[in-house]
Amino acid sequence: MASQVTQDHDFNPAIAEINKYDFHTETHEVFKARKGLDAEIVAQISEMKGEPAWMRKIRLESLAIFESKPMPHWGGKIDLDFQDIYYYLKPTDHQGKTWDDVPEEIKQTFDRLGIPEAEKKFLAGVKAQFESEVVYGSLKEDLAKQGVIFTDTDTAVREHGDLVREHFGSVIPPSDNKFAALNTAVWSGGSF
Repeated sequence: MASQVTQDHDFNPAIAEINKYDFHTETHEVFKARKGLDAEIVAQISEMKGEPAWMRKIRLESLAIFESKPMPHWGGKIDLDFQDIYYYLKPTDHQGKTWDDVPEEIKQTFDRLGIPEAEKKFLAGVKAQFESEVVYGSLKEDLAKQGVIFTDTDTAVREHGDLVREHFGSVIPPSDNKFAALNTAVWSGGSF
């Protein structure tokens, strides 16, 4: 592909630089929700993540808010088909504790993004997200001994539910706008 681009007489190095991260990684996800957005999909996301009932309720209430709000008028005109999107893909069955635990095709994606080996292996607290899930996470022992909680949000919902409930959606609540509601209904991954 690169040789075809470089042989093109209209080749523009500035455009090539802008598009150098425009690539697709072929993966074999362990679960892929059907396209579309409805209460069944939102409940399925919650179930796949093993969430408690209170988080499922937040998700479903946020979906209702999303469905009731009009498209915002700020910004450009956006013509989205919300039923033509996959809202949840699970790329692997487990989160790696070391970089070696991460599936090879996912590691190749991070390599193509130019993430240095040192950053992948040695930072104090690192979470790497691919598609809808955190696929790698680490926290140095000395920070954990000091009581620092650094985990993926899915684990935090299950293991630190009181903390998550207190703060979840407190900066931008689902009632703020249509997209905040959508995010709260189908959120996935992230760090806590």
